[in-house]
Amino acid sequence: MDNRHIQFCDRSDRVDLVHLQELFKLGAFWAQERSLEGLAAAIANSNPVVTVWDGEKLIGHARATSDTVYRATIWDVVIHPDYRGTGLGRKLVQTVLAHPQVCNVERVYLMTTHQQAFYEHIGFEPNQSTTLVLHNQSNSPVELLLSQSITNS
Repeated sequence: MDNRHIQFCDRSDRVDLVHLQELFKLGAFWAQERSLEGLAAAIANSNPVVTVWDGEKLIGHARATSDTVYRATIWDVVIHPDYRGTGLGRKLVQTVLAHPQVCNVERVYLMTTHQQAFYEHIGFEPNQSTTLVLHNQSNSPVELLLSQSITNS
């Protein structure tokens, strides 16, 4: 596939949330149920947000959060199924990694369910020491502690 007409963009204001939601439904089993409101919040609180375009068609997306020094995490990497296997996924991740918010941090994290080998080819290594997750629920111990400390101040 000739990718010379494909464009990458790191302007979050260019993200069309409806098209992003459609891309997730097509190519991201883990994000198929995301709401427009949730996507808007995720985009607003991420930097960089990188999108991939074939003309006016959104065909790829990734975003990151970063403290710019110690840690960054890459989220929501997706390429439209019709464009997979063309090198765009690799270039998308490399574009995020080269961004000033990410390129100088000590460690960049990325969670994936089935694509470990793909990310290992880019340079990521398996990491067994960061396997904890907290599923935030209402009335969680953290929420209760925060509520108590606010009311006790």
